[in-house]
Amino acid sequence: MRLIITGALCAPLLLLGACSESNKPSPEAATPVSDVAEAVVAETAALTSGIDLENLDQSVRPQDNFYRYVNGTWLKNNEIPGDKTAIGSFYDLRDQADEDVKTLISELAETEGLQDGSDEQKVADLYRSFMDTAAIEAVETDPLTSIFETIDSIKSKQDLARFFGEYGYLGMANPLALYVSIDAKDSSRYAVHVWQSGLGLPDQDYYFNDAERFVNLRAGYLTHIANMFNLAGLENGDQAAQTIMALETKLAKHHWTRVESRDSEKRYNKFATSDLTTLTDAFDWQAFLTAQRIADQKDIIINQPSFIKGFGDVFAASSVEDWKTYLKFHTLSAFASYLTSDIEAEDFDFFSRQLQGRKEQRARWKRGVAVVNGNLGEVIGKVYVSKHFKPEAKARMTELVENLRTAYGNSIDQLAWMTEDTKKAAHVKLAAFTPKIGYPDRWEDYSALTIAADDLVGNIMRARKVSEQKELDKLGGPIRKWEWGMTPQTVNAYYSPTRNEIVFPAAILQPPFFNMAADDAVNYGGIGAVIGHEMGHGFDDQGSKYDADGNLRNWWTETDLEEFQKRGANLVEQYAGYEVFDGVNVNGELTLGENIGDLSGVTIAYKAYKESLGGKEAPVIDGLTGDQRFFMGFAQIWRSKIVEESMRNRIVTDPHSPGEFRALGSLSNMDEFYDAFDVKEGDAMYLPPEKRVKIW
Repeated sequence: MRLIITGALCAPLLLLGACSESNKPSPEAATPVSDVAEAVVAETAALTSGIDLENLDQSVRPQDNFYRYVNGTWLKNNEIPGDKTAIGSFYDLRDQADEDVKTLISELAETEGLQDGSDEQKVADLYRSFMDTAAIEAVETDPLTSIFETIDSIKSKQDLARFFGEYGYLGMANPLALYVSIDAKDSSRYAVHVWQSGLGLPDQDYYFNDAERFVNLRAGYLTHIANMFNLAGLENGDQAAQTIMALETKLAKHHWTRVESRDSEKRYNKFATSDLTTLTDAFDWQAFLTAQRIADQKDIIINQPSFIKGFGDVFAASSVEDWKTYLKFHTLSAFASYLTSDIEAEDFDFFSRQLQGRKEQRARWKRGVAVVNGNLGEVIGKVYVSKHFKPEAKARMTELVENLRTAYGNSIDQLAWMTEDTKKAAHVKLAAFTPKIGYPDRWEDYSALTIAADDLVGNIMRARKVSEQKELDKLGGPIRKWEWGMTPQTVNAYYSPTRNEIVFPAAILQPPFFNMAADDAVNYGGIGAVIGHEMGHGFDDQGSKYDADGNLRNWWTETDLEEFQKRGANLVEQYAGYEVFDGVNVNGELTLGENIGDLSGVTIAYKAYKESLGGKEAPVIDGLTGDQRFFMGFAQIWRSKIVEESMRNRIVTDPHSPGEFRALGSLSNMDEFYDAFDVKEGDAMYLPPEKRVKIW
C-alpha cells in the first residue's frame, strides 16, 4: 500500500531544460540590464539585496532571456557531478539538509547503550544496518527467501489475487496500487482508492514509443531483468525477461495517460465493493480485499476504471506461471537497494544510469540518510528543527503567508472576468486555507516499529508494514489534520486539495528562497512566490474543482468556468511552444496545473510585496530597484542544471515545466516585468498584450 493524497501533492520541483539554439540570445546583440541607479542610498547600506550578483551574465539581455541573465554565469561555471542528475537552488539546500541530518544520525550511530525500543535506538540501528555492507553481503538474497517460496506455492488465480493483497505493502509492483486517502466528495472521511500500476518502466510511453531512445531503453530493460535473475540465482533469466516485458506491455496498453490521470473528476469513480465484478469478474476481488484486510469496506474509489477492465482481460489471458515470474522480478527490484553490491549495482545501472543519466552511485552515507529519512523521518525532523529552524523564521513566514492571503483576496476582488457569485465562493475557500509552517504540531509515533542493527531488509519490511497499518487504521476514523505529507528536513512544499492546506517544511526556508538578512523584495520574489504557488494550486485547473472544505464540488458559475478554462487553454498553448530539445517541447497539458501555480504565485507575491511597502518607494540596493530585485529573486530560485536523460524522462512524466520555462513563462505574462526591465516588441521575451495570460 502506498499513500497518495488525492489530487496529488503539488509542489515546486527544480527542473532545467537545455535551450534550443533558436531560444538562445545572440551575444553580439546583448547589452547590460538598464540604467538603474548606480549608488545605494545611504540609509539602506545595512540591507542586502539577497541577489547572487556573481551569477549574472551581462552578455545576455534580460529582455531576451531573463533566466539566463540572472543565472547564466552560474550555468557556465558549474558542472553536474557524476553522482547527481541535477544541481541548483533546490538541490543545494537538499545537500545541506542531508549534511545536517547526517550529523544528527552519526552522533546517534556512534552512541553505545541506547535504550532498546527508543527512537534514538531505531535511528542508530537502521543507519547501522544500511552501512554494514559485510552483513548485507553475507546474507545475499536470503531475506527474500520466504517471499520467493510463497510465490512458488501459488497454484491458482485466486492465490495470485491473495498474494497481490497480502504483499502489496512491500512496495513490489503489481497492477493494483491500493492506498487510503480522503474521499474527494466527502472530505470528512477516509476511503480506499485503487490506482493503475504494474509497470517497471516509468510510463506507458516507454513501451510503445519507437524513437531510438525508447527502443534502447526497452532493450536495456530486457537485459536488466535477465541480469537480475542471474545474480539472484533464479533460472531462465532471458526467457523471464521476455515474459515480463510482454506482460507489462499488455498492461501498459490500458494505462491512462498522465494528462488523463490529472483530471480529478474523471478519476472519481466510487464503486460498492460488491460491484467491483462489474469492472472485471476475472479477478477474485474477495480474496484480494480479504488479504489486504479491507473486505469490510463498503466502497472503493477506482481512479482509472477502464484500466481495471483491461487488467482483468490481461489477468485472465496470462498464465499463473507468467505472473509468478513477474512477481519474482518485482520482489527483487523492490529490495535491490538493500541487497548485495552486485544486485545493487545492476539496479543502479539500469534505473539510475540508463534511465536517469546518473554516472556514479551516490556515497553510501547519503543513501543511508535517505533510508532513515524515508522510514523514521519525523524522529530526525524533531531534532532537525530544534537545531536548524529559528522561531523568528516561523513568525516571519506566518506573516508572509497572511500577507499573500490578503493580496490574493484583493486580486480576486479586482478580477474583471469573474462575477460576484464566484468571487464570493473563492473568498470562502481562500479564508479556509490552513497553512502549516516548519514542522508538525504533533509528531509521528514509531513505537510499533522494531529495528535491528543486523537486519536491513527486515527493517525495511517492518517499516513498510507499520506504515501500511497506520494507513488502514485511518479508515472509519476522523481526519488526521495534524498529519504532514513531508518531513521538516524536506526541501519542498505542497498543497493538498482535500485538506485545503498549504505546507512549507523548515528546510526550504533558507536562501535563496527565504533570507532573514535580506530586503523584502527578494523574499517576496522567492518564498513569497512559493507561498503564492501553493495557494495557486487551490485555484488551478484541478484544485479549483474543490471547495473550501476540500470536497470535489463545482462552485463556479457556468460563464466564469468557461472563461477560466479559456485562459488555461491559452497557457497550455504558450508552454507547448517552449522547445526543450530539438523537436521536444514542454507538454502544456501535463504541466498546466503547475504553470497556473507559478503564474499565480509570482503575480500575487508581487502584489503582496507592493502592498508591504505601504505606498513608499522601495530602496535601491546593489544598483537595483525593488521591482528588479523581486523578479531577479524569482528567477534565481529556478537556477538549475539537469542531465539530458533525466530531463527527457521528466518531460514525459513530470507535471512541472523545466525550471527555465517556469521563470520565462510566468514573467512573460506580467506587465510589471515589462516595466521593470524595459521589455519591448522585438525582444525575445515579448508577448503582445492580448497574448499575456492573466488568471488570478
